[in-house]
Amino acid sequence: MRMVDLILKKQAGHTLTKEEIRFVISGFTDGTIPDYQMSALAMAIYFKDMDDRERAELTMAMVHSGDQIDLSKIEGIKVDKHSTGGVGDTTSLILAPMVAALGIPVAKMSGRGLGHTGGTLDKLESFPGFHVEVSSEEFVELVNKNKIALIGQSGNITPADKKLYSLRDVTGTVQSIPLIASSIMSKKIAAGADAIVLDVKTGAGAFMKTVDDARDLATAMVAIGNKVGRKTMAVISDMSQPLGFAIGNALEVKEAIDTLNGHGPEDLTELVFELGSKMVILAGKAETEEKARQMLQEVIDNGKALEVFKTFIENQGGDPSYIMNPEKLPKAKFITEFKADKDGYVSELVADEIGKAAMLLGAGRETKDSVIDLAVGLVLNKKVGDAVKTGDVLLYIHHSHDDIDSCIKLLRESVKISSDTVVAPILVHEVVQ
Repeated sequence: MRMVDLILKKQAGHTLTKEEIRFVISGFTDGTIPDYQMSALAMAIYFKDMDDRERAELTMAMVHSGDQIDLSKIEGIKVDKHSTGGVGDTTSLILAPMVAALGIPVAKMSGRGLGHTGGTLDKLESFPGFHVEVSSEEFVELVNKNKIALIGQSGNITPADKKLYSLRDVTGTVQSIPLIASSIMSKKIAAGADAIVLDVKTGAGAFMKTVDDARDLATAMVAIGNKVGRKTMAVISDMSQPLGFAIGNALEVKEAIDTLNGHGPEDLTELVFELGSKMVILAGKAETEEKARQMLQEVIDNGKALEVFKTFIENQGGDPSYIMNPEKLPKAKFITEFKADKDGYVSELVADEIGKAAMLLGAGRETKDSVIDLAVGLVLNKKVGDAVKTGDVLLYIHHSHDDIDSCIKLLRESVKISSDTVVAPILVHEVVQ
């Protein structure tokens, strides 16, 4: 078998066999297939696509290129949630304890964030002492006992995906649906989940800018998951404006605590219930969406979800008193009001640009070596569609240094006010299953 023949085969629009795909991924991972040949194949895939079988075979070849997490000793159906990324996306911090409170095991693997704000792990470090350095045995024991635990990301999960992702980034093949879908699904499957709920974002703050593109990606990932024996569903949700109000690590943790207390922002709460109900159904705990939502509401109302969150934080070394006293969370030195300069209606809160403004404050990482300031970020006071008067506070800037001119400039370009009434965007566009 020669790589050049497989490149030509895909260029001609033919399908690759399981053996051929395994040959490619194995050779690329061990270095016997050079970058320039893999780049040529990626470009051929970009133009000629892959069918559902090929996409599933590519995903599983990448899964088998490295370590896989064995969750077989954890009782029950393990349901994982994955978001394609957004601004102010705090759903995991809320969903995990809610779902665990219903007796559904949540065994999460998390890494550091790169971009607007930190990842789930960075956010949880707002609790002093919190850590993910637990042994595999302790991890399994914690999930079996309390239905929730978080472990650090293994360095050898899907190494083929890491190499291919770097290559796609510099060869103009990032937007290829089969390559995106197999990249995301390979990591989720290697992490050991039995079932997967996908939150596929669309809009300015998302990778997929249009609903059509998001639908194509969601459909591809659901097909892969179901084809390889993982029950999979996808929710296409809006990310044209930031989700919730808070953008920044400790600020998002406080918002998560508010939501677990039943006082969260309307859009964030609705998305949590939308995703959570799908997780409950896939775990076999409810047959209908209505019943699943009712069960999730009960664990908010009776305080069980909050108790599970406290137990989770305490079990992994964090100080649970911060949950009952969120004012103890890291605070920025300064808070500056960002005000409306005219009357009208908020017409745009350009999510990705507002995310960049938060990153300029230190809430996120521009590079892997950047140091995050857990206290800083932005808190919205208005959302798209809201009426405003001149001088009304549009958002609050939480910052640790005086120089925020570049942040304010970016916000002036990203927060837009119209004289005409504006309809708020639809939060959930559709469900793919």
